[in-house]
Amino acid sequence: MKLTWKKKQNKRTLGSLSQYPNLPFEKQTQEDHQNNQQGASAETEPEEEVGPNEPHKALASGESLDPHIQQLADDFQTQGNKLAEDGKYREALGKWEAALNLMPERAVLHEQKAQLLLEIGDAWNALKAATRATDLESSWAEAWITLGRAQLNYGEPDNAIESFDRALAIKPDSEEAKDDKQTALHLVKRRKQLHSSGLSATTNRYMVGDKTEHS
Repeated sequence: MKLTWKKKQNKRTLGSLSQYPNLPFEKQTQEDHQNNQQGASAETEPEEEVGPNEPHKALASGESLDPHIQQLADDFQTQGNKLAEDGKYREALGKWEAALNLMPERAVLHEQKAQLLLEIGDAWNALKAATRATDLESSWAEAWITLGRAQLNYGEPDNAIESFDRALAIKPDSEEAKDDKQTALHLVKRRKQLHSSGLSATTNRYMVGDKTEHS
């Protein structure tokens, strides 16, 4: 069993920033744009410092530095989205990598990249990409869900439970997080059963795809 992005109607759409209304930095970007317009004719004021707990401000500021680079990154992202929807995952990853080379702080790209890496079975790199997404946007529930799924596929259900809990703390009504947390809890319970039946007590990892019954 592989836990990745859903392919049915309830799948989280792979799309541009505008398709993720809950992204905490999207509202900030709009506010920054309005502030820039209001202050266009005013004297230059000291630049606002970005605190360690406000990565979305750094992202919004960084993406407004060069409109040409941002547009090019948007184009690569859009092309990758279309390829991903068509099932051309590796080609999509190439486009997203190109976008990330231009905009490395774009959390949504790291999260989408993690989803596709899970889809092609690369749990380790999916784990790294999802971790980067949560580092950039710690208040984005979907990023924590994707990280939890990567941790599950990498054989770390205990860490996955923590990630799903983080997602539920942000978005308590998330059915995705609730369902995936139950899967992780089941795996932890099953691992304890295997330990009690003779499996080494030092073995903490349990692969999602492992057989749960002896033949």
